[in-house]
Amino acid sequence: MGTPLLKINHISKSFPGVKALDDISFSVEKGRVHAVMGENGAGKSTLMKCIFGLYHPDEGDIILYGNKCLFSNTRQALDNGISMIHQELQNVPSQNVMENIWIGRIPYKKVISPLRITDEDKMYKDTLALFDKLNLDIDPKKAVKDLSVSTCQLLEIARAVSYNAKLIIMDEPTSSLTDKEAAILFSIIDMLIKSGVSILYISHKIEEVMQISNEVTILRDGTLVGTYKIKDIDSDFLIRSMVGRELTNRFPQRPQNPHLGDVMLKVSHLESAVPGSFSDISFDVKRGEILGIGGLVGAQRTELMESVFGLRPVKNGTIEINGEPVTIKSSGDAIKKKMGLLTEERARTGILGKLSITDNMLVVNQRYNLPRYRKNLIFLNNTLRKSDSREYTKDLSVKTPSIDTQISSLSGGNQQKVLLGRWLMLNPDILILDEPTRGIDVGAKYEIYLIMRKLTSQGKSIIMISSEMPELMGMSDRIMVMCEGHLSGIIDGKTATDEEIMKLASSY
Repeated sequence: MGTPLLKINHISKSFPGVKALDDISFSVEKGRVHAVMGENGAGKSTLMKCIFGLYHPDEGDIILYGNKCLFSNTRQALDNGISMIHQELQNVPSQNVMENIWIGRIPYKKVISPLRITDEDKMYKDTLALFDKLNLDIDPKKAVKDLSVSTCQLLEIARAVSYNAKLIIMDEPTSSLTDKEAAILFSIIDMLIKSGVSILYISHKIEEVMQISNEVTILRDGTLVGTYKIKDIDSDFLIRSMVGRELTNRFPQRPQNPHLGDVMLKVSHLESAVPGSFSDISFDVKRGEILGIGGLVGAQRTELMESVFGLRPVKNGTIEINGEPVTIKSSGDAIKKKMGLLTEERARTGILGKLSITDNMLVVNQRYNLPRYRKNLIFLNNTLRKSDSREYTKDLSVKTPSIDTQISSLSGGNQQKVLLGRWLMLNPDILILDEPTRGIDVGAKYEIYLIMRKLTSQGKSIIMISSEMPELMGMSDRIMVMCEGHLSGIIDGKTATDEEIMKLASSY
């Protein structure tokens, strides 16, 4: 095939207490989609950050266009034809769409220095031209803070393409996308590779890797398992190679003849106070049940559950817990009623990135159970705090050098386990999980599914919002489907089909 576009040559990288990459080598050919897969903590994102200039490898070489390169920063990588779509969204909410696209490259009108006036017309036209090329329907002047998570993800993709790079690193690009939006991305990828652009594609979604990739490199615990041509392997081989063991079932077995208890949570005719949001929603959740919530982007699933949890105002409707009417006007009210909420956006509304695992895990429990952790009027009992953190870190199998480790240095799956631990410490009766396995590998997903099954066996009620059809059908006792703020139907999770769910998600 000639000289590879990119060659990774014996790259190693260590952080305090952990070797993230150990002697990694592979090549990326021009005009190919090269996937990189592995469990959370395998080293995928670390490797991509070494390529993009965010980290410096301790050993080894990065060879681009046949020349050794070591980028000191991301600007140098961009100038040399490498762009990157990050796993965690990098948008600036206070700016509009076109300002986010051209951030760092804002066009200015020719005026006398040092005066600079933004050329709004050029920026608008350039953004429209880019969106037209990518078949995206987004208003360039709309504020990013008003966009859905999935639209923000498409915005990230458009910005990466706008650099006219020869190599685009895509780190979990479909984690927030619907099937329809993912299809748009795949058509963009097809267009790019036909023009000679190479794609480094990181994903936990086995089906899409098998669909769009030419080659795949598999990492495990920072080491290289191997590089394979997609046409020579199957999905079972991928799973075995990633986890290092047989994983015959992607979901834990359903309990035989599950005995569901009385209704734990009942919501009646709930209507949002926000115009154009959900209205007249009624449902219930039984003790020991997993209620899945499905629907397309715009279905208002997150908005509904955040309203139940007191994060959004409601206009009408009632909420009952264990048969008793309750008033929930804040998250504090919900927590006092033994409810917990794992939010959709781990990076933005979940983790406290600069704090330790212990601080992240105890931040809620400390507030609502302060007497337990108070040593005296001034100080907290740090020994007890660490003891509790260590217990949940062990029970949830969080992979970390120490409970004092900064949470932002953990993989996405381990961050998610810490956030689960945050709520489990409160021993909630009702746990709302919004996209609980987004951006998490198949092994870590299974561990979270086991935690969910354990909780329901203890009589807890779980509400799970998920955009992954197999997850909805594999884990839910019942599935509530929403469409454009309305309840389309509630179906049996054991007998539900893709077609049935999609039909309900498309009409009401």
